[in-house]
Amino acid sequence: MGFDSVKKNLENRGYTVRVFSTGAAAVEYLDAAIDQRTVGLGGSATLESLGIYERLGAHNRVIWHWKQEAGAARREAMTADIYLTSVNALAETGELINIDGTGNRAAATLFGHEKVFFVVGRNKLAPTEEAAVWRARNVAAPQRARQMGRKTPCAAKGDRCYDCTSPQRICQGLVTLWGPMMGMEAEVLLIDEDLGL
Repeated sequence: MGFDSVKKNLENRGYTVRVFSTGAAAVEYLDAAIDQRTVGLGGSATLESLGIYERLGAHNRVIWHWKQEAGAARREAMTADIYLTSVNALAETGELINIDGTGNRAAATLFGHEKVFFVVGRNKLAPTEEAAVWRARNVAAPQRARQMGRKTPCAAKGDRCYDCTSPQRICQGLVTLWGPMMGMEAEVLLIDEDLGL
C-alpha cells in the first residue's frame, strides 16, 4: 500500500500531509518547523525511536511523561502549544485510530493545542477504518501491553485482544478521528519506514 491514496484522503478530510522517505528526514522537518515553543509528547514508541524528545528539547520546552514525572508531565503536556503523537493505526480512507489507557494522548488529539502532529510509519496503515481498528486492538495494543509487562491475556499470548477485564488492561478508550478537530490545526507526517508498534 502506497501513500498516494491515504495522502489524498487525509487532505480531503482537512489534514495537512507531508511524506518522508525516512524518519530522519521527518525529524529534520519537525526540528525546523517547531522552535521556541512548548511541546507535549504523547506516549509513542515511534517518537522514542526517532529521538524527538532530545532533538526538539535543544530549542523548545518539551514535556513527556516517558522522560519526566508521569502524572505532572501528562497534565502539563495538555497545555502545550504543540502536541506530537503517533497513532495505533491509520486507515487508507483517512481515519486515525488511537487506543489509550490513561486518556492523555487521546484527549490531547481532541482539544487544547494550536497544532497536533501525527507521526506515522508505513506499518500503521490499514485499508479500511474497520481494518485500522482491528490493527489497533489486535496488533498495537497487545505488543504495548507485553512491552509494559502487563498481566493481560493479550500480553501473555501476544496474538490478539481478548476484551479482558484485567485490572492491568491498557485499552480503556478508543478514539477515531474522522478529521481535524475544529479550532486546532493538524498535520500528518507519513514516513516510508516501519516505526513503533
